[in-house]
Amino acid sequence: MTKQTEHAQDGRSTAPGEVTYRSGVAARLAGLPVETLRVWERRYDLSETRRSAHGQRLYTASQVQRLGLLKQLVDQGHPIGQLAHLSIDELRTLGGADQAGDSAPPGPIDVVVIGPGLARRIGASPRDTALLNVLDSCPRLDMSAFPRPGLHADVLLVELAELDEGAIPMIAATSKALQAAATVVLYRFCSNATIRALRSQGWLVARVPSEMGELIPLCRQALEGQRLPARHAEQLPPAQRFDEESLANLTAASSKLACECPRHMAELLLMIGSFERYSQQCASRNTMDAQLHLDLGHAAGRARAILETALERLARAEGLPLPLKGANVS
Repeated sequence: MTKQTEHAQDGRSTAPGEVTYRSGVAARLAGLPVETLRVWERRYDLSETRRSAHGQRLYTASQVQRLGLLKQLVDQGHPIGQLAHLSIDELRTLGGADQAGDSAPPGPIDVVVIGPGLARRIGASPRDTALLNVLDSCPRLDMSAFPRPGLHADVLLVELAELDEGAIPMIAATSKALQAAATVVLYRFCSNATIRALRSQGWLVARVPSEMGELIPLCRQALEGQRLPARHAEQLPPAQRFDEESLANLTAASSKLACECPRHMAELLLMIGSFERYSQQCASRNTMDAQLHLDLGHAAGRARAILETALERLARAEGLPLPLKGANVS
């Protein structure tokens, strides 16, 4: 893919072949909210960036790297005001990141793209996707004619609008044929069960991003192994024992009792179960906060299990109806 150089307002340009990024893409690459970057620039003028002919700030790879170091150090508790004018070497020393690998600017990523129009959209956003080198593309998963023999890629990038588990074998076969170091799967609609099945393959799974510049951080996260850690079965919350119908039956039956505890506990379980499912859906929105929302969902699941045990004990004591043992509650 051809790398395009932005021209500065003063008539000068960046070095030949040097890749630059607009503020939004630079912020995403550095792991910053773009609003935070704008505040930092306004208050501290911290990057000495050039501007495009349209007045947009342009960041080089080394400047993006510096922003990433600033973000890490601020997360560790260092005030941005004390960091803003330190050199990149001083920031590395402060953060203990003085290894040789840390000084290398991000290089291009060889990708093979599967999905209707995805390669075209990447090509139409050269400033946002300059580091994505598209080796080949195919509008759909089709092992009979794709990929080409001998083709290898850093990342297999797959976009399927409606994703189901039937695609897993074909994605796995394509990734193996390409000897891809990582696989990124993008979707618009997908069940939580399918997302878990995809992630169990070691793939990075996320919703189709609204901007093409977000593809670079996703690919880098996949290559660097920044995926959700595998969950062992013993760490998962127990299966649900009371569905909404069972809780409604308990609530109705408890209306004949003087004690209102069964009704209150059933209402609590309805709320916690709803939040548990909501957190599972949140975990699939993007990779940045996926682990947090997955942990929230598991915490809600453990709380649900404790309350279910208490409710079962209370229901037995009061002679209230309980769901049949072994019933399939989902």
